[in-house]
Amino acid sequence: MEKQTVIKGQKELKRGYTTGTCAAAAAKAAAIMLFSGEEIREVRITVPAGETLLLEVEEIVRHSDAVSCAVRKDAGDDPDITHGMLVFAEVKKVSAVRQETDADPEADPVRIVLEGGEGIGRVTKPGLEQPVGAPAINKVPRKMITEALRQAAGEAGFCGTLRVTISAPEGKTLAKKTFNPRLGIVGGLSILGTTGIVEPMSEQALTETILLEMKVQKQEGIQTLCLVPGNYGSDFLKDELSFSPDRAVKCSNYVGEALDMAVVLGFPRVLLVGHIGKFAKLAAGVMNTHSRIADARAEVFLAALSHLAAGALKEDPGRMEKLIGLVPEIEESVTTDEMLAVLTRAGIREDVMSRIMERISWHINQRTRGEVQVELLTFSKEWGILGKTEGAMALLEQIKEERKGQKE
Repeated sequence: MEKQTVIKGQKELKRGYTTGTCAAAAAKAAAIMLFSGEEIREVRITVPAGETLLLEVEEIVRHSDAVSCAVRKDAGDDPDITHGMLVFAEVKKVSAVRQETDADPEADPVRIVLEGGEGIGRVTKPGLEQPVGAPAINKVPRKMITEALRQAAGEAGFCGTLRVTISAPEGKTLAKKTFNPRLGIVGGLSILGTTGIVEPMSEQALTETILLEMKVQKQEGIQTLCLVPGNYGSDFLKDELSFSPDRAVKCSNYVGEALDMAVVLGFPRVLLVGHIGKFAKLAAGVMNTHSRIADARAEVFLAALSHLAAGALKEDPGRMEKLIGLVPEIEESVTTDEMLAVLTRAGIREDVMSRIMERISWHINQRTRGEVQVELLTFSKEWGILGKTEGAMALLEQIKEERKGQKE
């Protein structure tokens, strides 16, 4: 396939194709070889995005009533752990005539039974796109696979039942590096994709995973959601707050999107726990905390410092001058811990953090329109808990009780 590219962050990046595209292409190639008796080394497939791809076919195994082959996943320049993995499809003739239950002349002449083989995960929790017990092959890839098989069967004039088994032998090992175990998908990977194309550095894949995990918790009856950006938040929950981090949803940098999802899913309460290096940005209304989006940390601390200085303008001009004198030190600080050290030496850390927490609360309430009770706790490894909203600790205890009751 000739690689198309996109420009992101002043870089030209190659696009790829999804595991769903690989599965559908392998299934189509296997079906063509099954019907024709001939071997093919390339297969053409049109993906939901409207693009037609010509993909290489590998690992061909032919029998009288079945053919198996594979297509190698190419993620382009996206950092995808499945890049280079072979996705297999075995297509087998189960019957060459329609079953009696399909005697209706309006019925589709081809029945397709889709199964998950080695390395394909199986759903064990409700709330995901597929029901409990089903192979973790999402609905768009399922549609791509069945449409590809029907096309091949139609061109061959075949009427009857086909069984297609999708597998990815590397999937069981690779799945341990994904969110699948947290989502209740066991034994392997999911076959994914909505457009059939992998966009490099895709945010959609991350946010879809966050949404899936939140759906699982909602389906389990959880009403109070705990969100952490990443490992710092998870470690703090475990080490300082005695709360198992596997009960929290990691929202990465997508704080705003996660709050939007909480509103849509109907969670009445959300507790955010995260490092001040990320959460300081929320005080400026920056709801995607990735450094390439914005770095407003110093500006947030300077704005809070200016607020204190303005308050001292009439009552204590000398104090105001001292506060303003801290501005260069804050500007020269590289990390939030350095900024906090400056404020601690000046004896105003708590005052500044109080103002920052006020602004964070304001922006979060603007984002959720007050439809969700959102409490927040922020910390650093060096300084411990730096700020928390009034109901944060009570909400944490409520979450613990919910999870405890769930286990019982």
